[in-house]
Amino acid sequence: MNRTIVTLSILLVTGVLLTSLKAQPETGYEFTTEKKLPTTPVKDQQRTGTCWSYTATSFLETELLRMGKPEIILSPMYFVRHTYTHKADRYVRFHGHNNFGQGSHAHNVMDVVREHGMVPESEYLGLNYGEDRHIHSELAAILKGIVDAVIKNPNRRLSTAWKPSYESVLDNYLGESPDEFEYKGRSFTPGSFAEWLEINPDDYVELTSYTHHPFYEAFVLEIPDNWAHSLFYNLPVDELMEVMDYALDNGYSISWDGDVSERGFVHSKGLAVLPQVEVEEMSDSEQARWSEMPENERLEEIYSFKEIVPEKEVTQQMRQETFDNYETTDDHLMHIVGTSRDQEGNLYYLTKNSWGSENHIYGGYLHMSESYVRLKTVAIMVHKDAIPGRIARKLGTR
Repeated sequence: MNRTIVTLSILLVTGVLLTSLKAQPETGYEFTTEKKLPTTPVKDQQRTGTCWSYTATSFLETELLRMGKPEIILSPMYFVRHTYTHKADRYVRFHGHNNFGQGSHAHNVMDVVREHGMVPESEYLGLNYGEDRHIHSELAAILKGIVDAVIKNPNRRLSTAWKPSYESVLDNYLGESPDEFEYKGRSFTPGSFAEWLEINPDDYVELTSYTHHPFYEAFVLEIPDNWAHSLFYNLPVDELMEVMDYALDNGYSISWDGDVSERGFVHSKGLAVLPQVEVEEMSDSEQARWSEMPENERLEEIYSFKEIVPEKEVTQQMRQETFDNYETTDDHLMHIVGTSRDQEGNLYYLTKNSWGSENHIYGGYLHMSESYVRLKTVAIMVHKDAIPGRIARKLGTR
């Protein structure tokens, strides 16, 4: 073996060791998976604000597995493409007084399934603009410019040209929506493909838990990305958690929408917890020392998680207060597919993110503590049959 080969071998071994070290959890938490539902590989939304589509797509793929179907990878960008059309129409009809951006919700994917069907990802990649990764900032800016120009209405009435012009931008960036395609030797339209897969959008409901509306009734949840003004059923938080546990126990996964802005949400460590001690609760001397430290050191000092931290007791009132004062915000959608326990037996929800699987502990999954989920869940989407009968009867969903 010559010197070059030896050197390469050392570098290779060193690289493997470094990779192994990077993959080790840098916390005192040790997780044991309690249950994990069959699901498809972790997705990567890349440089887009389309977590809602990636989460709902993963959710639908997992539903197909639950129904006994083979693994099918659906196109998230197909849902994005049609949702942008729906969003523009709504934005213009509200004279610009409606949210317009990259964010949406799981129900927007179901709306596309209902009106336009769905397609495999192999039939619609959504990469028609000279990139090999999804990057939507330019697309989003151009689309917003079009609808804002329409709303300004320089001709004093809307022309018939704005919608075709808007659609052409979507076609140029994401590609034209297929009218027909071949899949495993069969010819489908997007609508017939959804029918063949037996996905019925009306089988799915969204649930939340806030006291500014009556429990067991549906209301328009007041969050910016609910631009379609869709209805969410309202439950006490104890029953919302009961639905989640019942769903997972009975083989149903959960589309989760919530707040990931907390310092206790550390995806790089595969962890989301609600520590009892907050910076504001420190003594004056501790706060002074903390304020002098660089931000990265501050976070490491307080949220190093070298051991399991005690967590807050979450009440219904706390949920409402953090929602009302913008401490709990509608940040991100993810896909809950199981549960886990730490070495002390505490419960966590095994959550599939859409930020890729490489260079992430747990392969793109994270463990969200029961306390974190109890406080930071804005809403969930589940199959109607994933709701316990007693609660479903209160809601009138059965």
